[in-house]
Amino acid sequence: MERQQTDIILIGAGIMSATLGVLLKQLEPGYRIQVFERLGEAATESSDAWNNAGTGHSAFCELNYTPEREDGSIDTTKAVKIAESFEVSKQFWSYLVEHQIIKVPDNVIHPIPHMSFVWGEKNVDYLRRRYNALQECHLFRGMEFSTDPARIAAWAPLVMQGREAGEAVAATKMDLGTDVNFGALTRCLVECLRRDAQVGIHFDHEVVDIEREGDQWRVRVKDLASGERRDVLAPFVFIGAGGGSLPLLLKSGIPEGKGFGGFPVSGQWLRCTNENVIARHEAKVYGTAAVGSPPMSVPHLDTRWINGKRELLFGPYAGFTTRFLKHGSVLDLFKSIKFSNLRPMVAAGIHNMPLTKYLIDQVRLTPEARLGSLKEYYPGARMEDWELAIAGYRVQVIKKDEEEGGILEFGTEVVSAADGSIAALLGASPGASTAVSIMLSLLERCFPQKVNTPQWQGRIRELVPSYGRSMGKDAALLQEMRSYTSRVLQLPLPAAAS
Repeated sequence: MERQQTDIILIGAGIMSATLGVLLKQLEPGYRIQVFERLGEAATESSDAWNNAGTGHSAFCELNYTPEREDGSIDTTKAVKIAESFEVSKQFWSYLVEHQIIKVPDNVIHPIPHMSFVWGEKNVDYLRRRYNALQECHLFRGMEFSTDPARIAAWAPLVMQGREAGEAVAATKMDLGTDVNFGALTRCLVECLRRDAQVGIHFDHEVVDIEREGDQWRVRVKDLASGERRDVLAPFVFIGAGGGSLPLLLKSGIPEGKGFGGFPVSGQWLRCTNENVIARHEAKVYGTAAVGSPPMSVPHLDTRWINGKRELLFGPYAGFTTRFLKHGSVLDLFKSIKFSNLRPMVAAGIHNMPLTKYLIDQVRLTPEARLGSLKEYYPGARMEDWELAIAGYRVQVIKKDEEEGGILEFGTEVVSAADGSIAALLGASPGASTAVSIMLSLLERCFPQKVNTPQWQGRIRELVPSYGRSMGKDAALLQEMRSYTSRVLQLPLPAAAS
């Protein structure tokens, strides 16, 4: 069997692998990198615009990032972290664009207001307290709050059209929001890697095994077109295969991966087909999640630009599945069950029975029931203006817990070997938007000696000027970075710089 030597192996050609690959080549141009993707092109699973990724998650509108504490106060910790992480991503993209390392088409990033919208006295009170809490951090300055139906109607006409007079409503609006086509962005990054003679991009290649061999990893790859297999050896492997990451992590056998399981969730959208309706809505409007629903199912009436065309989506509607990928197998969940993660998975399942029931109920929704959910946000919606579209699949992380046995985690988690020689990214939202921060943390964990050299430190600060400093604590730094990224990415300038 053919054997090949390289420095870095990236599994999966989504936003995470593409970001890590470009970062590594900018820091160490001599690295040899091999990328293996099971499908025929980059970013066809979770990174694709139709498969969930789309909002530039910056915590301006996503209510699940600001939970209410038992004492009634609002916890903004996660919102601040995510908002700052998205600013880091914009810095990296700006550097690549400004230095013509990548050529980004016009349809990759658009300015779009991010709104939260609620109704009912209890939710209105929560949104007011959330707004007040967020105003304590300059990351969220410029956010507007209103309970005036006329003002909200001016922001987003569809959400007020046909709504009962006198109903308590509230909304927040942040004009610095964006829509990002992560599928298009990923393909720009992959094309950048492809132009490097020391990088190999291999589509229609499936990784079937990962095994330690001395001080390296042996990755067995199958060419799906020819059926041929070969071994590729490298001292570092990154598993960024979306829902396919967990099975590959378990194959590696590293102790750090034991006990991890996955809970797959499918998704669907309602896609607007009426151009007149699409033209009347220009915002990402997020609401409150149903009781028992996963965070990825927070309803939103969402303006997006996909393949150069403005679209309007509502959803996503979640569902129960046993697939880990949209193009995966119905046996994915069952194959992922091992002795080491059986207890955490069973425990997490017992503790999350309401979630399981919710997902099964979502599968059984009729077209009329889906329209009913849409009408809560757009009372004037008509069934003939919308069609059902399949979204991507997400695998939520299940991990060991000493008290509970196993817990279900929402978000992303990097699992790496103690020696930093292999790492896997598990989980889902807000992954794509925070990819640069996640990959910088991975470099610190897996390449500590390199990261601590003056050469890498200096280069990282060229790529991400705020690196090592907190934009959440330094208002002047945030203003400087937002002015820089807005200029390069052709986004509206923050208020103080206008």
